[in-house]
Amino acid sequence: MPVFLNTQAADFDADFTALLSAKREDSPDVDEVVAGIIHDVRTRGDAAVIELTAKFDRLELTPDTLRFSEGEIAALVAQVSDAERAALELAAERIRAYHAKQLPEDMLWEEETGAQLGWRWTPVSAAGLYVPGGLASYPSSVLMNAIPAKVAGVERLAIVVPTPDGVANPLVLLAAQLAGVDEIYRIGGAQAVAALAYGTESIPPVDKITGPGNAFVAAAKRRVFGKVGIDMIAGPSEILVIADQHANPDWIALDLLSQAEHDESAQSILITDSQAMADAVVAAVEKHLETLERRAIAGASWQDYGAVVLVEDLDQAAALSNRVAPEHLELCVEDPDALAAKITHAGAIFLGGWTPEAIGDYIGGPNHVLPTARSARFSSGLSVMDFVKRTTLAKMTPAALQAIGPAAETLAISESLEAHGLSVRARLDALNE
Repeated sequence: MPVFLNTQAADFDADFTALLSAKREDSPDVDEVVAGIIHDVRTRGDAAVIELTAKFDRLELTPDTLRFSEGEIAALVAQVSDAERAALELAAERIRAYHAKQLPEDMLWEEETGAQLGWRWTPVSAAGLYVPGGLASYPSSVLMNAIPAKVAGVERLAIVVPTPDGVANPLVLLAAQLAGVDEIYRIGGAQAVAALAYGTESIPPVDKITGPGNAFVAAAKRRVFGKVGIDMIAGPSEILVIADQHANPDWIALDLLSQAEHDESAQSILITDSQAMADAVVAAVEKHLETLERRAIAGASWQDYGAVVLVEDLDQAAALSNRVAPEHLELCVEDPDALAAKITHAGAIFLGGWTPEAIGDYIGGPNHVLPTARSARFSSGLSVMDFVKRTTLAKMTPAALQAIGPAAETLAISESLEAHGLSVRARLDALNE
């Protein structure tokens, strides 16, 4: 059974704090192993990647077969059914349209002094996307990672996807094709991250790496950060549903289970101001767990990390939600827009009972790569902005330098940086000659 909390209980705050601080993922100490793998790839390139792929994925490769050929991609994509292709095409179209609106604008203006100031945006030149491999890999994640990169203008986009025993997911390859991916490599693990970051004889390096992975992939992303950019270190999935008495308890139960079935470490939380709703949702969850295909995983998640919180009103619900800063937040209440205005920390908000989180995972348009583990307090989901960088622009005229240069010289002298001050003074003196 999940944890039951009531804000009117004397020990509620301590219990809620314990809920927030509960460790939900097994983080084995893999850093030393990963460090060795990265060093090996940096030192031996293709040879290291090929050996590690044989060891972990039971797949024998050569430098020429690290990358999927156009013929292999075409043959695998041809296996996708018409219905699945149509669904992926619709998802790609909607995701592309949503992210196109995120493109930032360059700006340049002239001040009263005559100085011109501004900025411009340019995409990273090359990005790498990690896709968890095998038949359990998710084509939706390919679209969510690759499309924003291509919308941003990334010229070269490479995917690494492990194919244990040589088994590839045709849907992943179709998603890559629809998103405009340029290169697909059949490698995974820390060695794939290292190859993307540092390059090998057959795999050119990239500037940024995005995408989920296991503990080894996460550790590798941490280690290569600085050499390349990364998106985030994602933890287990999570959902928080705020429901009032008007919500459909069966729908909410399914929404909670939609995240619980991801992972035994996933977390599903219900906050409601109705005891009857709380009871009905818990009963519905238990009923669905009797027949759900992934009931072993979802049941473990619900039992170990699920929570039901009874509050006095929806204002209190919003305040608690902001403390959780959930990855996914559903507002299944009569006036979701009013409640959303009170939410300051959430990865994604789904407004109203007709907007299940699962729509956001696949077809809604907004990105499903979202901050977990309360990091929505200070970070955002993946977007076009992750694949562009801002360069500032400044242009002084003689008059502008005369107006503001003396202050720069003063500050340079105060910091004992003589050459800084002299570089400005030389120009000011030239104006007075």
